[in-house]
Amino acid sequence: MNDVAGVAVLLQNELGEGIVWCEREQALYWTDIQASTLWRYRIDEGALDHWLLPERLGCFALCEVDGWLLLGLASRLAFFHPASQTLTPITEVEAQQPTRINDGACDRSGRFVFGTFHEPADGGARLPVGSFYRLNRNLSLERLSLPGVAISNSIAFSPGGERMYFCDSTTPVIRVCDYGDDCGATSEFARIDDAHGEPDGSIVDIAGGLWNAQWGLGRVVRYTPEGRLDSCIEVPASQPTRMALGGADRSTLYITSARLGLDARSLAAQPLAGSLFAAQVDVAGLPEPRFAGPPEHVIATASS
Repeated sequence: MNDVAGVAVLLQNELGEGIVWCEREQALYWTDIQASTLWRYRIDEGALDHWLLPERLGCFALCEVDGWLLLGLASRLAFFHPASQTLTPITEVEAQQPTRINDGACDRSGRFVFGTFHEPADGGARLPVGSFYRLNRNLSLERLSLPGVAISNSIAFSPGGERMYFCDSTTPVIRVCDYGDDCGATSEFARIDDAHGEPDGSIVDIAGGLWNAQWGLGRVVRYTPEGRLDSCIEVPASQPTRMALGGADRSTLYITSARLGLDARSLAAQPLAGSLFAAQVDVAGLPEPRFAGPPEHVIATASS
């Protein structure tokens, strides 16, 4: 397969990211990180909503309790109830580091795994001073035994949850490790074949294939569970960021994109950059894993 994605929602997101499909609402959620904004699109109604947050939103997860999201804000984790706009902080992350929360996803057991992103104050090279973490169901936070990271990305889990995919976008390699109570030895899963590209967000489909958005290359690709390049979908924007498999049968691939860093000439050449794109695929997605919270006192806060 080598298809071209079309526009699903015409937008100008500076850094659209983190898209997930909520089956219960038949809606897509995603973030524009630089605009500190959470977006929602109800596909049946064509209704588009957004919420401005107090700081940049790097990633998030659906919660088992309807109406709640777990947010990975730049400096902290928090629960958010869009209907009431209730924001309940959980914990700060890397408060003493020049980093922010970046990519994240729930594992198959309902725990939230995320990583951080180095933001050097002097604008210099990004260094692997960040880490990967897991927020457990009891809200305890643990650092995973994975290498340091400069730009965490590509966090995704195999259908059975026994493998975790991840990357540092400063290198062209997507890695994989055995996953359980801790992370086992890591190995190379796939490598981008073009020096102009970087691996960005990933998801796994029902057959165990890994979809990866390739920043700078205007494409999303699918790798087989063995790491073989299987198919490619071109995106009319050079900076695709993440995908979600949604729709009634979870066979529509929705793709966020970014305008970040593009000069006037580049924007003129790709006026759709920052939009939400879509393409039909042959392999359906998995139900989106949900965080197994929030705790009862958070639910009570919203209902009081």
